[in-house]
Amino acid sequence: MKTRAITGFFFVVVMLASQLLGHYVFGAFFLVLSVLCLREFYTLLNKSGENPDMVTGLINGIFIYVVFALIVYQNNPYYHKLLFLLTLTVSAVFIQELFKRSSAPFVNIGYTLVGLAYICLPFTLFHAMAYVNGAYNFHYPLAFMLLLWANDTGAYLVGSKFGHTKLFERHSPKKTWEGFMGGVFISAIVALIISYFFKELLWNQWVSVAILIAGFGTLGDLIESMFKRSIDVKDSGGILPGHGGLLDRFDGLLLAAPIVYTYLYFITNS
Repeated sequence: MKTRAITGFFFVVVMLASQLLGHYVFGAFFLVLSVLCLREFYTLLNKSGENPDMVTGLINGIFIYVVFALIVYQNNPYYHKLLFLLTLTVSAVFIQELFKRSSAPFVNIGYTLVGLAYICLPFTLFHAMAYVNGAYNFHYPLAFMLLLWANDTGAYLVGSKFGHTKLFERHSPKKTWEGFMGGVFISAIVALIISYFFKELLWNQWVSVAILIAGFGTLGDLIESMFKRSIDVKDSGGILPGHGGLLDRFDGLLLAAPIVYTYLYFITNS
């Protein structure tokens, strides 16, 4: 428990610092995180007997993140043209299978591309969240993380105390409906507090963000649990002592970030 608490403390400090130290640090930090999470995903598949192409997947992941980062930094037509290079980098995922001796080449292709959609896209859109109004604004990603942590904390505290009705026992036996509702309630309260300090959105819009994060963050947690059960592993890795792997820490972000970015984009650009 002591190791878990120490790791959690430093994890929170690093996450907050990455957003407060400016857009270069923010962009670089989450690029590294996305690469490490994608590598962790491919490594787990390799251990389970599958054979996604890690190198080509990581190159595509880095390229997607960097190009979209350049576009949100500065809406320059030149950077938009770089997107067309994706036709080459993604084609390489298919072409390389011609030269490999594999009984299931399209399974390898599928897992490689799934990693990009499941890991790279959410981190790319989480990064873009800071630029949803144009200039860098750490309030959106910071609020996202605070609400995600509030949901996790509320779900754990309420679920451990009052939880009886299983939420989705087949994939996560410990999750309960009571815990889920507790997470929604706590994150909504935190959203109200945030609305007093971050004036970019109205209080009801921040609460809507909290509800989206609680709902889709919980689903993201369940999906990662489904993935781990399908390959028979308990933790996605051991990089965070007492907490498992990075995928275990960012499972809620993976599904919630694209949904929240979409919501913020439409309500702030209407």
